[in-house]
Amino acid sequence: MSEIKRVKTYIEGLDEAMEGGIPENHIILVSGTAGSMKSSVSFNILYNEAMAGKTGIYVSLEQSYDSLVQHFTNMGLNLDKINVQPVKDLTRINEVIHSVNNSNTGSIIVVDLGTIRKEIKDIKMMNNKSWLNVIKNILKKIKSDTKCSLFTLDSLSALYTLSRFEDPRVDLYNVFEFIRDLDLTTFLISEMPLDGSKYSEYQIEDFLSDGIIYVRLTPFRRNIVREISIVKMRATNCNNDVYSLEFKDGRFRALYGGQNPLL
Repeated sequence: MSEIKRVKTYIEGLDEAMEGGIPENHIILVSGTAGSMKSSVSFNILYNEAMAGKTGIYVSLEQSYDSLVQHFTNMGLNLDKINVQPVKDLTRINEVIHSVNNSNTGSIIVVDLGTIRKEIKDIKMMNNKSWLNVIKNILKKIKSDTKCSLFTLDSLSALYTLSRFEDPRVDLYNVFEFIRDLDLTTFLISEMPLDGSKYSEYQIEDFLSDGIIYVRLTPFRRNIVREISIVKMRATNCNNDVYSLEFKDGRFRALYGGQNPLL
């Protein structure tokens, strides 16, 4: 068997728990409640891959580009080291593609769909799939014209609000198959209910995805601890232990597997 090519999570301790990282072209649910750093974990992967010369797409359905840049800069990520290109206007896609193809560094293309929605007035919203089709067309265009290898959608919950699924089983199957055909390592951010009762809205996503990474906030004594675990990962032997998730000095670490953290 040829060795599986992998994409690191860049979380020290977590990559070692799954034979070095996520198999290329897997579709991963990054599930968790609000404040659990789902978006930060996902963007950090794209950032570090861009530092290695790769190109990724980050589609934000609600949070603006400016807000995202401010947040990740505050985390300590030096975005000046890579080529970060915003898409706030669909007419700018060719300009962004040109920049990516001529960059001396890796790139992240941030699609600010919230701003695009404000600009576009002529989409007939009677069709629930309108915005889903906009996202699909953007992905196909960028994938066909660049060497893009990674994709993050932030978030599935926002997608369901924009494009109401009348038959979730069929509609989600088609979405996942569309993504698989693009050959992108994909991270789908999934908002969980506060009680942690399910990883995704319809639970069909759990079966369609190749892996689930679960991040959560857990009360411990008088503190709140962030935790992370690998719920499943196809084609990989993985440790399903629960780790404390720490972000310090610009790096994520998974610590204290199977033990309470020392506070």
